Amino acid sequence: MSDSLFSLPLTPGIPVNGETGTYPIGRIFCVGRNYAAHAAEMGHEVDREAPFYFTKSAANAVLTGAEVAYPPGTENFHYEMELALAIGKPVFQATQSEAWEAVYAYGCALDMTRRDLQIRERNKQRPWDLGKDVENAAVFAPLTKVTDWSPDDGKRIHLSVNKETRQNATLAELIWKIDEIICHLSKYYHLRPGDLIMTGTPAGVGPVVAGDEITGGIDGLDPIQLSLTAAE
Repeated sequence: MSDSLFSLPLTPGIPVNGETGTYPIGRIFCVGRNYAAHAAEMGHEVDREAPFYFTKSAANAVLTGAEVAYPPGTENFHYEMELALAIGKPVFQATQSEAWEAVYAYGCALDMTRRDLQIRERNKQRPWDLGKDVENAAVFAPLTKVTDWSPDDGKRIHLSVNKETRQNATLAELIWKIDEIICHLSKYYHLRPGDLIMTGTPAGVGPVVAGDEITGGIDGLDPIQLSLTAAE
């Protein structure tokens, strides 16, 4: 095989508690409208027909603690606090038990969104990529393995901007649970280690501006933090 003509930026590996190695970022799948109150605040009703997804590029991932520039082309940049799960073994057309067995670890994540561009494209029945697959807009905190944490309904998920609480919910509000998501998604993809699934955000999303500090957490997981600097 010939040498590559160009060098690509390195994709960060996500630290894993208790491990010296990092979790490689492969594909990033995101579940849309997976909290009823968030769907309502975005003007949508939720049904139980099936979950739906969008994706983010691994090249657009950063780790907690990053300082990133306010992105170009938007005047309405939103935070979305999420529970992310990391796949640890290959799974295809999973049963419920196989779905749970495929999960390697969990962590806090941010799905940063150019909301004005997302809504503009959605209203024209176009893909959301300009709104969702944004540079530095998939943010990950260190992962905690399934042996040390579980997504119990009562665990709180929350986010603050400049220490002011904006999102505050529990995992009980997830419409599609972890095993249901994996069972459904694995009908369409051969899921494998390196695949991350961001499971949706609760109500309370909103805009941030340059100079803001975003912090968030889920009970029992490492917290997440992102700072916005001036636009380039």
